[in-house]
Amino acid sequence: MTTTHTPSKLACAIILALSSQTVLADQPATSAQTTTDKKVERIVVSGTPAGMGVRKIDASYAVTNIDAEQIIKLSPKSTADLFKAVPGVWVESSGGESGANVFVRGFPGGGDAPFLTLSLEGSPIYPAPTLSFLENSSLFRIDETIETMEALRGGPNPVVSNGQPGLTTNFRLKRGSEDTQGLFKYTTSDYDLQRVDAVVSGEISDDLYFMVGGYVKSSPGIRDAGFTSEKGSQFTINITKELDNGELNFYTRQTDDHGAWYLPTPLNVNGIDAEYTQLGTLNRQATIFTGPNAQAHDIDLGDGRGWDGHVSGGSIKLEFDNGWQFIDRFNITKGDANTFGLVPNGSATTVGEVADNGQTAFGAVTDTEYASDTAIQQLGRWVVLKEISSFTNDLAFSKQFGDVSATFGYYTASTSASDWWSLGNTAYHVLEAGGELLNGIECNQNTDGCGFNYDISSTGDARTNALYFTGQYKFADAFTLDLGVRKENHDVQYSVDEDLDGIITKAVDYDESKTSWTTGLNYSINDDMGVFARVNRGYKMPYFDDFRDNFGAYQGGEKLIKEVTQAELGYKLITQSTDFFATLFTNEVKGDTFVSRPGVPAEILTNEAYGVELDYNFNHESGFSVNLNTTLQQTEITESPENKGNEAQRQPKWQVRVTPSYDFEVDGMYATLYGTVSAVDDRFGNNENTVTLDGYEKVDLGFILEPMEGIKLQLAIDNLTNEQGITEGDPRNADAPNGRYIMPRTTRLSVSYEF
Repeated sequence: MTTTHTPSKLACAIILALSSQTVLADQPATSAQTTTDKKVERIVVSGTPAGMGVRKIDASYAVTNIDAEQIIKLSPKSTADLFKAVPGVWVESSGGESGANVFVRGFPGGGDAPFLTLSLEGSPIYPAPTLSFLENSSLFRIDETIETMEALRGGPNPVVSNGQPGLTTNFRLKRGSEDTQGLFKYTTSDYDLQRVDAVVSGEISDDLYFMVGGYVKSSPGIRDAGFTSEKGSQFTINITKELDNGELNFYTRQTDDHGAWYLPTPLNVNGIDAEYTQLGTLNRQATIFTGPNAQAHDIDLGDGRGWDGHVSGGSIKLEFDNGWQFIDRFNITKGDANTFGLVPNGSATTVGEVADNGQTAFGAVTDTEYASDTAIQQLGRWVVLKEISSFTNDLAFSKQFGDVSATFGYYTASTSASDWWSLGNTAYHVLEAGGELLNGIECNQNTDGCGFNYDISSTGDARTNALYFTGQYKFADAFTLDLGVRKENHDVQYSVDEDLDGIITKAVDYDESKTSWTTGLNYSINDDMGVFARVNRGYKMPYFDDFRDNFGAYQGGEKLIKEVTQAELGYKLITQSTDFFATLFTNEVKGDTFVSRPGVPAEILTNEAYGVELDYNFNHESGFSVNLNTTLQQTEITESPENKGNEAQRQPKWQVRVTPSYDFEVDGMYATLYGTVSAVDDRFGNNENTVTLDGYEKVDLGFILEPMEGIKLQLAIDNLTNEQGITEGDPRNADAPNGRYIMPRTTRLSVSYEF
């Protein structure tokens, strides 16, 4: 799987993509092109106080926009998979539809998505970016109700919304209009996916509009578990009322969707590849023992990871005389985000190495006799039950004073989580798809299993109150100066029973405040082109698991607050055919903590990074279009007890993704041929930089055909060459030869009717 990459390959890919604009621009324009409508203004709401819109060309920061048509072509396997189209973001989405790892611009992290906030209609769906076994994208499913997504890295993020200093992705729902519109879509695949999507929108009465939609689905999984390991449904309602001086909007999104949790598997073992999964009918049901009395619990690991709950909210936007505006947005999230999985513990071995008689062992289900050379591995039967809820509200008043505008806002959030865990429960299983547990191995019969156990019951509540101010001053016709300040108070109460014996071992009563700020300068060279510069400082406040993992440091006086300082310098070009953003960035993150698994002492780090992001879109009259997003970065751990001078773990120095598309007609039918070529550099699998994860290239291909009005056929092939790339090693034991493969080659076919 070792792949050699050279800087020339990356340079060629970038040059070819960028040069396509010049080559195609030399072609003669058609008569239709000479009468092209004037440039469409792109309005963004990310990074603005309470979501007030601003022209993208006027924004003094870089925002990536992905609309519904682009989402169709990208064919993401999960919500996090879509984030691969955002420069500056490294995504490990190989664990299934939930439980992705998302890294931002060299920010440190050992997993989950600590510097990602996912918003719906401008409101964070859950204020804590990451809890153990829960990151924001696990609470959200993409379907046909999505109109567009915006992604903002850095910029004004530390001041607005929940103060996320890293990446904020904001999804916007489709809305109704005077015309009734709808879509019905059926999707199947070579792994027996069965999915139906539907969406309808229109007018209820004068100035009152609706959109309803959702999906149902089931499949054995991309990695076939031998049973229906993925199933779910979602239903969304979006109601909009237009007022004489504004609008009201209310939405609710009910989701019950879960799928198998794909985990690292042994590398360089015969029969173990990207299509392999440990989970199967012989091992999905198990009994684990917890607490001082070894209480038995029957579990079904086939439940995997998922979300059963709702995300609901709304907004009111009003405009008054004399340049006043008022906006209030709120969101309520409540439900269960549980995790069940078979987690590898250490390297593969053989029956003969651990069997009681040194020769054979027997299957606990089939009673099959397994010879001494049979490959086996310890697998932990992990259970995490997590009940969460949150409420956020963001209101703002703004006023225009000639060339000066000002906004005063108040953001509040309450966040709760109740957890019950049983981690460990390890036992030797046959190393084959769905391999069964073995009898004849002593530790397999113990209630404590063969390795560590960590069982907890915990409950936590957090409350955030923040006042913020932003101001903007336009001067000398072409310059815009903006600044923002946020004063935030963060309060946490949290308690943990670590042995399930009814005794609280850790209790937290936390109350801290911080002030974040941002300032930017934008220069409009002309109507299509500009440059900007920005500096900001923000903070990631601690939530429940931060205290449990770092309780000793907390008792010693550590505030467990991550301080993030960033600077950006950008160039932007937006014309009728071209969007191009180039952003130089540098950042420093102080106070990061890394814990490989519960109970292991935390490593406290300072990380620095610098690099460049390229975000390029080009559309030509001939039907050809191309998207390029590229990130080049250099990371360094500048403060660490043992790893000073090393690179940040699990982040490539460069990655490039090119998505060309060509629209054409054939026999009176409209068609689109598209694809994506992505490549990533080698990465280190740990902070010690002793484990190297090889880089890889991946090719996706798709074809869309519209044989008649309203009917659309789509064929999408993911990982055309069946590349066996590795996204991560074993995060719990970096030296173990385990890794998680990217998804194998899959083919999807969909048929839709739109009216």
